[in-house]
Amino acid sequence: MTDSTELWTKDASAPLPRPDEPQWPKIIRWVAFIVIIGPLIWGLLGLDVSIDNLRRAPGQMWTLVEQMWPPDFSETSRTFQKILESLYVAWIATIIGATLSFPLGFLAATNIAPRSVTLPVRSFLSGIRAFPELVLAIMLIPAFALGPFPGALAIGIHSIGTLGKLTSEVIEGVDPGPIEAIRASGGTRMQAMQFGVVPQAMPNVVAYWLYRFEINIRASAVLGVIGAGGIGDEIFSRFKFVPDRSKGFAALLIMIATVLVIDAISASVRRRIITGQPSRSPAARLMQRLFSKKQPVEATQ
Repeated sequence: MTDSTELWTKDASAPLPRPDEPQWPKIIRWVAFIVIIGPLIWGLLGLDVSIDNLRRAPGQMWTLVEQMWPPDFSETSRTFQKILESLYVAWIATIIGATLSFPLGFLAATNIAPRSVTLPVRSFLSGIRAFPELVLAIMLIPAFALGPFPGALAIGIHSIGTLGKLTSEVIEGVDPGPIEAIRASGGTRMQAMQFGVVPQAMPNVVAYWLYRFEINIRASAVLGVIGAGGIGDEIFSRFKFVPDRSKGFAALLIMIATVLVIDAISASVRRRIITGQPSRSPAARLMQRLFSKKQPVEATQ
């Protein structure tokens, strides 16, 4: 009896054998590693990166910095004119994208339109998004000549595809309760969309419009490199010549500052539209203090 008790106690205190780890997680990790690293090595070889270029790069970058510094702000008025041109292009493109993408968003929403309509509309929007703004601008410049107009059209067309997809996703996420209540009370399909869908979707849709405006400002600066006007054309033309690179750097700094200010304002407006609360950023608080009127305290007798 004592021997069996001691044997049971020894067996209970002994560590349990560790189960064998399955092999398939290791195989999956190695496959994922090969899938990621393999294309990376193949891409580096395709880029034709040489050791000599990498060695010369720091010195060439330092030479470029010396040519840009100090920034020359002597032609700030011309730079601001080009920035305004980029803003015009971005604003017109956003209006084009918002106006045409809004009805297409309804036609692409599965809870509003039948599948026979949503499928071709979604394919159309995907086809528009497949063409980058740069490619669209290159295709439109021969037809409309150099200038900001083909740039605005290219960015506007691309905005239709992006905003149309986002609008359809917002519409598909609305609460179906108000729509069913309107239809149950005898309302038509148009009335259900007007009073049941639009009030719910508009805050997020407008926020997407503002966010797309921010993106279009950057896109308009990029399209300026190929002659589509705007601040990009000014920066590119300045950096082509060594004596003007300090002016090009000044134009680049002004553009960055302008984009940051517009991003801050747009983010504040988007926050107010979506949450209904004022922005708590330092810039918004400063503007509120500057424009708020203090009521004078009347002296009591």
